[in-house]
Amino acid sequence: MKQHILFIIGLIALTDFFDTVSQLILKSSINSLDWQINSLKKAFRLIWQLLKTSRIWFSFLLSLISLSIWLFVLSKTELNLAFSLDSMRYIMIAFASVIFLKEKVGITRWLGIICVAAGIFLVTMG
Repeated sequence: MKQHILFIIGLIALTDFFDTVSQLILKSSINSLDWQINSLKKAFRLIWQLLKTSRIWFSFLLSLISLSIWLFVLSKTELNLAFSLDSMRYIMIAFASVIFLKEKVGITRWLGIICVAAGIFLVTMG
């Protein structure tokens, strides 16, 4: 049973990793565009720019890979366990946004992230 849970945790961590990279790509892509939208025409122009951006398509590919792994995880374990462990993404995204996007994370948010990590630990123990 212990080996099964480690395998599931590893797969969920992998989906969270792919989702984190995907979100970083999306954030950096949208930040690189001029997206002052004040008309429907400009909104469609932004969507068209995004669809022409290869990084956006790579992000979609990572999301598709993540979804495929996630569906496999759901076929092998209980939803409540899988979804609880999936909270690792909040931790990964916080660290990744600080490291790669140079975002600031305040002490209150770090305390929340520590609580999420403690919750993940408790879920895996029970």
